[in-house]
Amino acid sequence: MKILVTGGLGFIGSHTVVELQNEGFEVVIIDDCSNSSEKVLEGIKAITDKSPLFEKIDLKERVKVEDFFKRHEDIEGVIHFAASKAVGESVEKPLLYYENNIGTLVYILKELSKKGKSSFIFSSSCTVYGQADEMPITEDAPVKTAESPYGNTKQMGEEIIADTCKVNSNLNAIALRYFNPMGAHPSVEIGELPVGVPQNLIPFITQTAVGLREELSVFGDDYPTKDGTCVRDYIHVVDLARAHVVALKRLLESKNDSNYEVFNVGTGKGSSVLEVIQSFEKVSGKKLNYKIVDRRQGDITSAYADTTKANKVLGWKAKSTLDEAMKSAWDWEQKIRK
Repeated sequence: MKILVTGGLGFIGSHTVVELQNEGFEVVIIDDCSNSSEKVLEGIKAITDKSPLFEKIDLKERVKVEDFFKRHEDIEGVIHFAASKAVGESVEKPLLYYENNIGTLVYILKELSKKGKSSFIFSSSCTVYGQADEMPITEDAPVKTAESPYGNTKQMGEEIIADTCKVNSNLNAIALRYFNPMGAHPSVEIGELPVGVPQNLIPFITQTAVGLREELSVFGDDYPTKDGTCVRDYIHVVDLARAHVVALKRLLESKNDSNYEVFNVGTGKGSSVLEVIQSFEKVSGKKLNYKIVDRRQGDITSAYADTTKANKVLGWKAKSTLDEAMKSAWDWEQKIRK
């Protein structure tokens, strides 16, 4: 079966390509390399002994999207990662985010709507919940007004897919709302490659430890949490990648209960910023240079998943601990700095 992975050279995308190829799927990657590198293909091949097909396409160019689907009529499923993802940048450049994250989604869904039966996995996010009223967060928690254009594109993306599924019974879709991906493949052949200053905590920790950043800022220690710092649900990227494959198989094998479903993907455990730092110091044997600073605008206090639905319905469960995920992130950082 041929599966299209958009954004397949990115952090989560590349790990998902590996898991798909390990399961025997034929993979085609579309990526514009605006936030990734073609070198990732070498890592994928090193792990799986197989090179996926790769086409460098900007999905904002509708004619190229149409042409791609004409040439690849045998695509049976799409996993859609391609999107801009920096919260701060989305506030500064909202139109760029709406064009890139919404326009491209619409073009792909239009092409899938021309086909017979098709399966679509959407890379969504726990940002749709905002600061949820209760922890852990279930899929029934209300979707709150987005704090950023990036978050809004995930909410709007889900609504567009749901609306399309209502009028097209041939389209089967699952939105995976994931929490905080981290880590790297155990082979250390692929991992997270942030462009410029990292937006996420884990690469900022490892880059600080390796000497690339002077110090880590911990934004606020006066939140109503166990140690005053923000709490998030950190999931190993390989566990997350496997969830995409399990969700895709559910659709391909027609095991879905409806043609649009939503699942949380996390560990079900919340870890504070200070606990994450302690985990790093434990697995690396290094003291981290960090400083408590003022709260950052837009940060929510706490977000961690109730994964009951994914565990029971998908038959998927996160396996790796925070320490295991952190160790892989540190191994990867050390490798790429060599």
